Amino acid sequence: MKDLFSAHSKLYQQARPTYPHSLIHSLVKQLNGFACAWDCGAGSGQLTQLIAPYFQQVVATDLSQNQLDQAPVFANVQYLQQAAEHPIFPDQYFDLITVAQAIHWFDFEKFYAEVRRTLKADGIFAVIGYGLIQLDDTDLNQRIDQLYHHTLKGFWDAERRYIDELYQTIPFPFEEISMPQFQIELSWTGPQLWDYLNTWSAVKHYQDQQHKSPLLSLEGLLQQQQSIGVTFPILLRVGRLAASE
Repeated sequence: MKDLFSAHSKLYQQARPTYPHSLIHSLVKQLNGFACAWDCGAGSGQLTQLIAPYFQQVVATDLSQNQLDQAPVFANVQYLQQAAEHPIFPDQYFDLITVAQAIHWFDFEKFYAEVRRTLKADGIFAVIGYGLIQLDDTDLNQRIDQLYHHTLKGFWDAERRYIDELYQTIPFPFEEISMPQFQIELSWTGPQLWDYLNTWSAVKHYQDQQHKSPLLSLEGLLQQQQSIGVTFPILLRVGRLAASE
């Protein structure tokens, strides 16, 4: 698993979008128990804080301690620094295991072996993420599309393709559950969008290699405080252990 976000942990926590409650409610309806959940690759707790109210205990893990240090504190949430592929949990321990915007960084085979080991027989495994941002401002949306597909081409990590493919091409050796479609809908100012773009891993790679920001052409435009309608398509794969497991 890669750690690309420790250096910008505070910005990541402040600028990344959160998930709609409708998604959480739909996921919770699939559960048979609410004793313990594992949010793996939790980062700064964007999803952790949404599932915490439903469980007696939540364990949130991430490779980055800097990220976990930015996460909100809850009495029933324990944050642990550990790799997704090497958890320290007992067998058949969790009612729910979630991975939000992180599965593409994992070693699928090793991680899924741990999911099968630690998930209860009637538990639920959910892979969640969000795709490329869409803006209601047509001109600005075209600029962001140009940035993503052309300026930053060659600077995205290879794993990013799984997001571009909407998580439909990740291995998913579980009995899949049909779920509704969701999207994140927000109203951001220009500076909020600016902060979000600065959390992109490809922006960091570009800056490190080119010694300048790929966002310079957008800076003046995004320092304006105008309201911008923002949507993200939600990527979702939900499943149970196969009957033979």
